[in-house]
Amino acid sequence: MSEADDLLSEIEALQEKITQARTSITRRFIGQERVVDLTLATLLCGGHGLLIGLPGLGKTRLVETLSTVMGLDGSRIQFTPDLMPADILGSEVLDTATDGSRAFRFIPGPVFCQLLMADEINRASPRTQSALLQAMQEKTVTVAGENRPLSAPFHVLATQNPIEQEGTYPLPEAQLDRFLMQIDVHYPDRDTEREILLATTGTEEAAATQVFSSADLIAAQTLLRRMPVGDSVMEMILDLVRAFRPDEPGVAPRVAETVAWGPGPRAAQALMLASRARALLQGRLAPSAEDVLDMALPVLSHRMALTFAARARGDSLPDLIAATAADLTRSGAAA
Repeated sequence: MSEADDLLSEIEALQEKITQARTSITRRFIGQERVVDLTLATLLCGGHGLLIGLPGLGKTRLVETLSTVMGLDGSRIQFTPDLMPADILGSEVLDTATDGSRAFRFIPGPVFCQLLMADEINRASPRTQSALLQAMQEKTVTVAGENRPLSAPFHVLATQNPIEQEGTYPLPEAQLDRFLMQIDVHYPDRDTEREILLATTGTEEAAATQVFSSADLIAAQTLLRRMPVGDSVMEMILDLVRAFRPDEPGVAPRVAETVAWGPGPRAAQALMLASRARALLQGRLAPSAEDVLDMALPVLSHRMALTFAARARGDSLPDLIAATAADLTRSGAAA
């Protein structure tokens, strides 16, 4: 059996587990298949996700369900203005032994888990938000001058309210860039909301069942990185990311006039992984141009910003990303 056949058989086996995981998640998180797929893709890529939506749309329920289904040790932090870095990372305390001797003992904080839910992350001060920067990128934290590795795998799923701005601290660009995807959670449609009412206001609710283990997830993340990517797909990723840098030579006038700052190399890495994840979720061996286009918005939208003039005109990043992607697709087809 060839290496490609081995890879395909592994993908098919993983696809069966992903289907079971989807079924278990959607029993408790109803009618948001796109959100479920993007969140699963984030975990399969080994990245972190930023869930943006109004209160009461089930973001916390989704993360709790994912922790159970994926077999991950979960922890939750409610971010508030008085939260301190030690409340996240942990701290050292002075212990006195029975013989009277004293020594410092480290008490780990909630960041020492496999799936951390950072609820309303923009409500904490910048000092506290910065406590997650090292953890998210390097999978380690430094406390009292000692580096302490985090569990493997380690993922952060943060939630943010898009309209409540009073008493909040916008996430800095460096921290936003560490989120693999921005996942927008919208209102359900009428039929879905009826289904939610029936499922959640009775005497019993559906329970999530474990499908993956942490070892299974690490193996899936390794498998994803083994998936081949064609030259045309790679070039499309590079074209798409570089098309939103306003100082790039030959950039479209619309982008130069609209974008204040564009995505960096980490965006291209994220788009490569996310495209593979979408192909994996659909049981395919390699990503296509369609995967790149579908993942462009969640990967790029939080890695760029509009100019003041563009915001005053009412321009939006989703419209800009869609229009630029369409232009690149047409130019590629013409070529």
